[in-house]
Amino acid sequence: MAGTVCARTLFCCAVLAGLFAGCGPEPTQPVLDEALAAKRGPETFKAADEDFFRDMDGGIALTALEVQGRNTWNVWSGGNDRFWDDLSNISIGTLDFLKTLSSHPKVKEQGGFSRENRWRELGLVNEPCFEAATGPDPERFGLWLDKRRTGPDCPPDPFADEKKYPGVQIGHRGKKLPKSDKGYPEVLPVGSYYGYPSGIVGLRLFPNPAFDEEAAKKWDAERYYNDPKYYEDPKLVKPFRVGMSCGFCHIGPHPLKPPADPENPKWENLSSTVGAQYFWVDRIFDWRADRASFAFQLFHTSRPGSLDTSFVSTDNINNPRTMNAVYNLGPRLEQATRVGKETLNGGELNNKQFNDFEQALKSIDPKDLPPPTRDLLLALYAKPNTFTPRVLKDGADSVGALGALNRVYLNIGLYSEEWLRHFNPLVGGKRITPIEIAVAQKSSGYWQATEMQTPATALFFVKATAPHHLKDAPGGEKFMSTDAEVLKRGKTVFAENCARCHSSKLPTPIVGLDDNGCNGPNYLQCFKKFWAWTKTDEFKAQMTRIVMADDFLAGNYLSNEVRVPVTLLQTNACSPLATNALRGNIWDNFSSDSYKNLPSVGTITVHHPITGEARQYTMPAGGRGYTRPPSLISLWSTAPFLLNNSVGKFEWSPSVEARMSSFNDSIEKMLWPEKRDRDPMWQGKPYEAGMGWIDRTLPRLDRATGKEAADPWSYLRVGRKYLPDAVREHAGFLEKVAPWAFGDTGDVEIGPIPVGTPVNLLANLNPLSESTDLDQRIAHAKKVAAFVKMAKKDLKTAPGKATNDELKAKFANLVPPLLELSKCPDFVVNRGHYFGTGYHRDPPDWVDANAPAAKFTPLTDDDKRALIEFLKTF
Repeated sequence: MAGTVCARTLFCCAVLAGLFAGCGPEPTQPVLDEALAAKRGPETFKAADEDFFRDMDGGIALTALEVQGRNTWNVWSGGNDRFWDDLSNISIGTLDFLKTLSSHPKVKEQGGFSRENRWRELGLVNEPCFEAATGPDPERFGLWLDKRRTGPDCPPDPFADEKKYPGVQIGHRGKKLPKSDKGYPEVLPVGSYYGYPSGIVGLRLFPNPAFDEEAAKKWDAERYYNDPKYYEDPKLVKPFRVGMSCGFCHIGPHPLKPPADPENPKWENLSSTVGAQYFWVDRIFDWRADRASFAFQLFHTSRPGSLDTSFVSTDNINNPRTMNAVYNLGPRLEQATRVGKETLNGGELNNKQFNDFEQALKSIDPKDLPPPTRDLLLALYAKPNTFTPRVLKDGADSVGALGALNRVYLNIGLYSEEWLRHFNPLVGGKRITPIEIAVAQKSSGYWQATEMQTPATALFFVKATAPHHLKDAPGGEKFMSTDAEVLKRGKTVFAENCARCHSSKLPTPIVGLDDNGCNGPNYLQCFKKFWAWTKTDEFKAQMTRIVMADDFLAGNYLSNEVRVPVTLLQTNACSPLATNALRGNIWDNFSSDSYKNLPSVGTITVHHPITGEARQYTMPAGGRGYTRPPSLISLWSTAPFLLNNSVGKFEWSPSVEARMSSFNDSIEKMLWPEKRDRDPMWQGKPYEAGMGWIDRTLPRLDRATGKEAADPWSYLRVGRKYLPDAVREHAGFLEKVAPWAFGDTGDVEIGPIPVGTPVNLLANLNPLSESTDLDQRIAHAKKVAAFVKMAKKDLKTAPGKATNDELKAKFANLVPPLLELSKCPDFVVNRGHYFGTGYHRDPPDWVDANAPAAKFTPLTDDDKRALIEFLKTF
């Protein structure tokens, strides 16, 4: 069908926001990953047993199995070094972790970072016992990579032991290289399947199996750092690939043991599970941080600590979401037994569950795994139903805790041999198809090994995810109130206004949601019943008694783990509009049948990004439209707030004082929304619900002066050699029939784009119709093609020395078709969650015509202050 669309429309491709919609062959027969290709089954990848990270996570004592689980989380990359190497080429060298790991002068000059300021500038955790490179390292083929210190305080990294953990011998690994006059290795190592430590926690180095004799002869480390023509060549083969563990996005400074020097932490200063809340995506994934590139402008919408997890398997919706902490997994699983029943069908049933490891769990010493915890894990699944927490912000990971863990490894590149055949990474433009668990279980040794290791990771989480309380932080008590009456009032305010969403301890039964059959087509009606119950005096009285109890916070996940309609939250809709987990999409096997049958939440209000005019948008059904409430555990240490870290100021320091500075600013803006950042088009106007910040393109900077360039706009560019295969093969023909789509160099180019253009107006353009109807697909493709032609014409006809205002006038013609083609026309990123303020209203269609309209009395300032004091105790 896709080929027919191409034939009837000349091409079904459109370039915009770095996205090129093309046609390509669907995956047919599955391929083996590098592990099985080398005849390495899961039994050859045993989990590491050294307690190397014993000082992390508060020094908590772990069992042997829990140690293995932490090691898997912190250093296991599952062969994804292949994927990140591919992505470096696909992105034309924009993403290059070998550069991120380097302290070469040229990297410092262009990116502005090295080991000395890596934490402050990138939010990446420097690995203890390493020092910055001061010159080329012959053992690392001339690369300027961090060097490990030796001494009694810096024992060798045990995971790099290739005798105990022998790497996958494939390609040129273990083979001779040409003699080098620079002292480079004469044999490419095989290495360990955990790789070598890199100097950044969560990134591991692996010998590149493609680095053969020819590649070695062409390798020039200085040109790699200095010559764009050299390092942007997609045929360049680097001596190392970089693998990523889950810890890369989840290890961070321990809130209760902050490092004296964040650039040089000790293991005791780090936590495996607090989330990478200081992580600067734009600088990490574009090492040059080039504002002339729309890729940078797109990544820059990710505030520190947030990332669009679908940016690789792109769904053409830009929705950065926080890489939040893992807290209280045990109570979270227990809450799932009350409100988390999901029905699984088809490929969803192939997810591993705790029951698959029943004998192993029962064989664990009861003192290491108490029977109540073991029995809870085993009670979570009874085919075809599973009781599961919702993991992603939109509650899409809904097939069991182990399924959610395993999916993460696919999303960071495990079994990329198969995964990448189901979409065009980064650039999009290919109809996405599901990656099937059954295929991975048959054809990927790394997947099979991961399935065997993640139960231990889950057990580690059960043990090591206790809250971090402000009272236990150094100097924390000085930020807390000792006024008993204030705290009592704060508890009452929380019970009556917040606990319905932010407590796993609720009155029982949980009216409306007590029927686990609600998770499906009838869910919205069930939730409305639940919401109405939480507004009754009966609920508030019961909830107040629960909150007032001395043990309220003990074992409380501080979230109800249900799906809340975005019509109620009024938060930005792009995250709940994500499509990756819908039926037939890439994560089809990792979302439940219940999720896929969720009803539409109705209509939301969005705002025109140029005029601010309010408009109505109907949310689609099939899983979209919902957000799970985040846990409030350790809220004091996790600001800024909202699902994208858009409310509150960011502080780069992990000190208690800096965390509290961010918390105080963020919580005030949550409870007094009129204090939140506002887009210039609303400045000076009385605040109304929905007014907020719109991410817009920034001016280019002159690197020599650091000031705004004379021509400050940016371009959308995709090099011809990086277009989808089917498009590149016919590029000559397309250039003749549609010359407006190509720049002078033969690359696809649209621009110049004026400064102040809403980034998501471009990033959310939908290049492919979601319809299954052929005529509708063709009509959509024609609209996209017409838009690109109009964009080229309008922007190219701007005066040669056009001012930004002249460019804006030209661009204004493009706004209506962009809005028509948008997958998410919601541009205000910091709106919503108006509970307790004067800006909240229930959706109009929720009000019972036979009952009095619900009254929402805003909290007084004193109520809000008391609530804040209670929240600090979390």
